[in-house]
Amino acid sequence: MCGILAVIGKDIEAEKISSLSKRMSHRGPDESGLKITEEGYVLSHERLSIVDLTTGIQPIQGTRSAWMVHNGEIYNHVALRNNELKDHTFRTTGDSEVIVHLYEKYGYDFVDMLDGVFSFVVIDGDDFIVGRDPIGVKPLYYGTDDSGAMWFASEMKALADHCVEFSAFPPGHYYTPATGFVRFYKPEWFESEKAIQPADLTKLRESLIEATRKRLMADVPLGVLLSGGLDSSLTSSIAARLIKDSGQKLHSFSIGLDADAPDLKAARKVAEFLGTEHSEVYFTVEEGIEILSQLVWHLETYDVTSIRASTPMYFLSKAIAEKGIKVVLSGEGADEVFGGYLYFKNAPSPEEFQKETIRRVQRLATADCLRADKSTMAHGLEARVPFLDKAFLKTAMEMVPEEKMASTYDGVEKYILRKAFDTPEQPFLPEEVLWRQKEQFSDGVGYNWIDQLIEYASRQVSDVQMETAASKFPVNTPATKEAYFYRELFHKHFPQDSAAKTVKRWIPKWQKDLDPSGRANETHVAPGMKKEMAKL
Repeated sequence: MCGILAVIGKDIEAEKISSLSKRMSHRGPDESGLKITEEGYVLSHERLSIVDLTTGIQPIQGTRSAWMVHNGEIYNHVALRNNELKDHTFRTTGDSEVIVHLYEKYGYDFVDMLDGVFSFVVIDGDDFIVGRDPIGVKPLYYGTDDSGAMWFASEMKALADHCVEFSAFPPGHYYTPATGFVRFYKPEWFESEKAIQPADLTKLRESLIEATRKRLMADVPLGVLLSGGLDSSLTSSIAARLIKDSGQKLHSFSIGLDADAPDLKAARKVAEFLGTEHSEVYFTVEEGIEILSQLVWHLETYDVTSIRASTPMYFLSKAIAEKGIKVVLSGEGADEVFGGYLYFKNAPSPEEFQKETIRRVQRLATADCLRADKSTMAHGLEARVPFLDKAFLKTAMEMVPEEKMASTYDGVEKYILRKAFDTPEQPFLPEEVLWRQKEQFSDGVGYNWIDQLIEYASRQVSDVQMETAASKFPVNTPATKEAYFYRELFHKHFPQDSAAKTVKRWIPKWQKDLDPSGRANETHVAPGMKKEMAKL
């Protein structure tokens, strides 16, 4: 994973672009690269070396005049080299280079051939193409400056104060000067009525195993983020099985306010069960509050849910990076795909349940994907997300919603996923973890985190400020003192209206209390979930 910056216009100062690119050096602390094309366009790259540690320096030139920069991982790069691109000569052994060769061979019509996560820019003379992966796992922003030059960057901070207008690049699209924006990712499951496939537990299980296998591609040590919840525990279990005979040691990491945090206690059981090399990280509420301003600068959002959950993830990522780990697996996406948030239990019908899962998956780029990427990349750590694999999404999202609806099974959310991995003959997880109740990450680190954070933020904002919030912040006006506090932090770093408009707030549906904490849902029960709750 890396940071990219490209500016396509005349009379661009390379030194200025290099300086702006360095604002993202946390994304790529290993090396930097810059290319000025014959037309005067600039490509810049901050690299985190994970695949091909020696020759994969970017920008990368194709066989002719095209150059490219890429942030992400292309998991099918070997298959593309051996088949579609078997007649091409490559300069590196890394995954990124296939992008520029596909452009040279197919023109614009190649982006959907990529299996992976990515944001990239290819420049060829006066022509160029920019693309972002199907779900938006990797961030990308675009804008124009007062001279008309187009800017593209992994993070908003590299272009916000140089563009007159800017926005988030839409996931699943590519852009060219000839076509404008084109949606290349158009799966059938975007239409709720296409969810007609009966549940196939074997197919669901094997699809997630394969999605995890792809994401073990690395030339550096591998770790897993292990919260003790279902999603991260499953990906950890699968990874442990896949590398069992490789001689590698799987490193697992958990975080909480103290040793009694709900997530830490569950994660301990999983780590012991899997035999991972396990590490626990602790942080205090005071430490969390102290880094909020820096955190908002990294996250580039004022969304309450994202900030609450990103704080422990930020501390955890720092500790992992300090141990020399560069890549980790994470469980993002499962709650959106399977309706795992507690409010889904209040869905009025299977049709509405399915529509909400689609909406949540399509907005992951503004929520959990943004949080996972920017919290980890703040410390040069790459997070990989098996639940958002294209093939797995097809399997899971085309399933009839009745099979996934939590309310059908007495409140056991993600029942169908749990059932797929409930294999007593060769168990993936301890029984009590497999059937544990959902805890949102910001809750699971310790309930005091959110409670004290709300109290602190409320003390920083007066009633008068809340009364005038709409005039000061007309875009996404904050409705609580906590939201106002985060908005002010964001405004100090990113005062532009364009910046405010890039943020989408995470708000639960179908529940009375609109606080995004899972504990605000009336179905939340503290002790945890028992398998007997499901009438199998």
